[in-house]
Amino acid sequence: MALRKASAYSKKYARPFTRISRRKDKAYIKTVPYSKIVKFNFGNLEDYRNNKHKFIVKLITEEDVQIRDNALEASRMFLHKALESEVPGQYFFSVKVQPHHFLRDNKTATGAGADRTSTGMSHSYGIVVGRAALVPKGKEILMVSCLNEKCVRVAREALSSIKAKIPSRTKVVFEQK
Repeated sequence: MALRKASAYSKKYARPFTRISRRKDKAYIKTVPYSKIVKFNFGNLEDYRNNKHKFIVKLITEEDVQIRDNALEASRMFLHKALESEVPGQYFFSVKVQPHHFLRDNKTATGAGADRTSTGMSHSYGIVVGRAALVPKGKEILMVSCLNEKCVRVAREALSSIKAKIPSRTKVVFEQK
């Protein structure tokens, strides 16, 4: 099944839904899709822990939003590739949100004719089609810690390019320690 467009999920209010029962016969969710985010932390963790990094660049959301895990993974891959090609080993990069919320989709009949695939409201719960992170307004999504100003410039440019992949208004914030 193809992915639905982001507007089907991103701007909607959602009650956090992560229910998994230990007894399969009692659970509404039989299988849980794996998270598409491969790694959450990249770069030089040792220098970051020793406070050698003097600059921090963050991507912060300006509204409540659901961000699907494939959007987070695409952003992570783009940012990691940009940083690793321009300033290898001079940064620490972290994804700050976790996709815990399950997205559901109820199949409906398509095409003309009497062939129905849905059962109306008798079984309208839907199947789990993916995961998303419920991100409140003002929370940081991605964080890049940098050693020098060249790294800051590369991180700012990459985070500005990532704004198109996130389904809400975001801003890039710069901090100096």
